[in-house]
Amino acid sequence: MLNQENILAGWLIDGSGGAIRKDILLSLKDGKIADIRKAEKYDLDGLDIADNSECTIIPCLVDSHVHLSMSGTCDRKIRKHQLNAVFDDVKNVIATHLNMLVSYGVLAVRDGGDSSGHAMRYKNECQNFQKNPVRINVAGKAWRNHGRYGKLIGRPPSGKDTLAKSIAREKNRIDHIKIVNSGLNSLKEFGKETSPQFSISELREAVAVCDSLGLGVMVHANGKLPVRIALAAGCKSIEHGFFMGKANLEYMAEKKVFWVPTACTMKAISRNIGSNSPESDLALMNLDHQVEQISLARKLGVPIALGTDSGCIGVNHGSALIDELKLFMEAGFTIQEAVGCASNNGMKLLNLTKTGLLVRGMAADFIAVKGSPSKLPESLNNIKRIYTSEGI
Repeated sequence: MLNQENILAGWLIDGSGGAIRKDILLSLKDGKIADIRKAEKYDLDGLDIADNSECTIIPCLVDSHVHLSMSGTCDRKIRKHQLNAVFDDVKNVIATHLNMLVSYGVLAVRDGGDSSGHAMRYKNECQNFQKNPVRINVAGKAWRNHGRYGKLIGRPPSGKDTLAKSIAREKNRIDHIKIVNSGLNSLKEFGKETSPQFSISELREAVAVCDSLGLGVMVHANGKLPVRIALAAGCKSIEHGFFMGKANLEYMAEKKVFWVPTACTMKAISRNIGSNSPESDLALMNLDHQVEQISLARKLGVPIALGTDSGCIGVNHGSALIDELKLFMEAGFTIQEAVGCASNNGMKLLNLTKTGLLVRGMAADFIAVKGSPSKLPESLNNIKRIYTSEGI
């Protein structure tokens, strides 16, 4: 980027959830926002300005729950190949997914794990910010209990070791720990809750080890008890959280524990199973209940970060953000609040505290989306330009 640049925004959504502002001038210097204010006529006459007056400028976005080594394809042969492929094959898949994410304005992701640790290896060996500016936070291989759900994304503790002891032996370069503490949502029985994979004492010991390593814990948990145990153990975020109930949401609001709802997964399942089937109908019932929980979480003040679970069947990297943003708005979020969940909140969850909010002093990371805010979120597939403090 130029040492100094002036940008005219037709509309500005700053990531705070506050009011949309019109005709705003952003002055950038040395990769940061030096000034941000209402554009005046003398500005337009006297400054060299990049004109985005027909665009809405928003912060760069975050997908806080992805699986980079997997695609959203419904082709079973392709999915089976991706799940069993060697790294030399998967690294090209990951590169494609990162390009898809950028095309929708996503510049940071939080990977939820894969059984081979391919996303972790890609970050540590292949990431090139000159080719793709997406910041990747990785869990490596997730943790699950013996004989329980999660084989596709992780492994159980070693031998007779506890979860805490196994995590303590982690030698790979990772950014957070992913623990699976429940099963999947049932498509046979509405609201059916699976038993927790780990006890409170097991998870508390594991979280304490993670704290000593400086690693936050993201926990896959659906149902009241699995979520309650994860919260009591001190996890940083609840992933999915279907059917967790009001009491858990109230606790999360009080303790400021992040929630990543991934509601669009149920929409994708219903769409790909096909209409007029009991499983499709139940997926839509699950979706409706999750939207109700998101609405309640908004009222209670639960910190929510947008995540899509992209890589699941029918959930495509990048474009799935549009579906998830729509569901947030269906739950009562304004577009600016929803964007805040997908930008500022996501960056906080990833510990990227110098970006995600468009105010003075923050990194100059934002996107110019064609059209007015009324066109969002669909207009994320029509981005004019991405500005980043890395100069890409």
